[in-house]
Amino acid sequence: MLDLWDPVLADDLLKFVLYVYPWGKEGTPLVNVKGPRRWQAEDLDEVSQHVKDNRWRVGRGEVPKVFFKSTVSGRGPGKSALVSWLEWWFQSTRIGSTVIVTANGEPQLRSRTWPEIGKWATLAVNSHWFEYQATSLRPAGWFADAVREDLKIDCGYYYAQAQLWREEAPDAFAGAHNDNGLMVEMDEASGIVAPIWTVTEGFFTAPCMDRFWFVFSNGRRNSGPFYDTHHRYAGQWRRRQLDSRTVEGTDPATYQRIIDMHGADSDEARVEVYGQFPDQGDMQFIPREYVLGAQKREVVEDRGAALMMGVDLSRGRKDKSVIRFRRGRDARTIPARRCMERDAVKLADWIAQAINEEDPDGVCIDGGDIGGAVCDMLKHRKYRVHEILFGSSSSDPVWDDKATEMWAAMRSWLPGGAIDNDLGLESDLVSREKRRVGKQGERTRLESKDDLRDRGLNSPDDGDSLALTWGVIMARRDARSGRRSRGSRIAQGVEEHQFGE
Repeated sequence: MLDLWDPVLADDLLKFVLYVYPWGKEGTPLVNVKGPRRWQAEDLDEVSQHVKDNRWRVGRGEVPKVFFKSTVSGRGPGKSALVSWLEWWFQSTRIGSTVIVTANGEPQLRSRTWPEIGKWATLAVNSHWFEYQATSLRPAGWFADAVREDLKIDCGYYYAQAQLWREEAPDAFAGAHNDNGLMVEMDEASGIVAPIWTVTEGFFTAPCMDRFWFVFSNGRRNSGPFYDTHHRYAGQWRRRQLDSRTVEGTDPATYQRIIDMHGADSDEARVEVYGQFPDQGDMQFIPREYVLGAQKREVVEDRGAALMMGVDLSRGRKDKSVIRFRRGRDARTIPARRCMERDAVKLADWIAQAINEEDPDGVCIDGGDIGGAVCDMLKHRKYRVHEILFGSSSSDPVWDDKATEMWAAMRSWLPGGAIDNDLGLESDLVSREKRRVGKQGERTRLESKDDLRDRGLNSPDDGDSLALTWGVIMARRDARSGRRSRGSRIAQGVEEHQFGE
């Protein structure tokens, strides 16, 4: 106890790990192992520096920071061992603290992650401090009594817990708060749905000294919360990308077989070996490289092209209404507009203002629910708008509905188009998956919004608003004879050639 609670070990994780485990000792599983692998040692040192920095902050009267770390890796570099060491260090040196360990599902947690923690708990020099159970590590009776009597710390929240979760009941995962310290470890985090991440964020509200959130995974999906820690929210997380071939103590032949079998440029090699995210998931509708290319591409001005305006209206409390514009290959120059309004009259006013200011040639509005009422109001005010029903039939039999047809047109456009560098739009475009439908799978259907929510993803408001600019086909401005001036946005008698014929 004197050794482990001395700051020399308690605040230096590498020294702690070297001390508590029998490295190189005969008769143990570590007889041929001298210590942690290089990358593991680097991560342990990084945590140690954070602890020292937090002590400095507290000494200056500042609020200590939370440590967020996300690691994407190939197969077999030793992630589970590091998870186990971090858990044991925290329980051994932060008396009264709580550790929550979870994974992408019950099989992973019960048969892999938690048994690995048990293995390292058994090897530790202070293994007798805690009792290893099916889903928890708690202080042994004698140790709990000593903590209560000598340190005056209640042991009610002093444990490490293998925490299961259910997507349909994320609130059941909530409730972990501890002023003595809190650590959350997510293993195979790419399979943990967004609601669980959202609940976890609430664990760290108490400004205590020791707060840590570690996430580890192969990069199996190029969307979702784990992917976002390396992309959309990269500035908020410490990150490591780990190629398994660079890790000592692994079998290079195993990784070479994966490369030889699937190809050096394959997603299998990226995920299983290089520690990267896939370029395109098997079910992904729009390849990421299309989106990244459109973000970087210079705008080519084409004033003769029709200016299209797409309006996606919110359907839920958390969704937003979005307006996006596209002129030919340019969907960047005119900024997107957003609002959280729910009232149909106010939404109609908002859309009318955008029409008046930008003078689009075609206005396509997401129909259904509130969209029908909004379109009726605008038409009554003599604005020419098109109500687009996402679930209506496609004009092309290869697509199952109108939504898929519009997204397919957008996908074909992206390799030559230009979009703004908006993280929400990027996420919407690359997250949507496809389904094969029909008796023989002869049609393709875009993943529904309900399915997206089931995967823990947000409604694709930006993606849908851009896709709606393909809701109707309008002739080029310079190809129309006698085109009316700004008044063309207002219906005058019979509508001209609006529906793509």
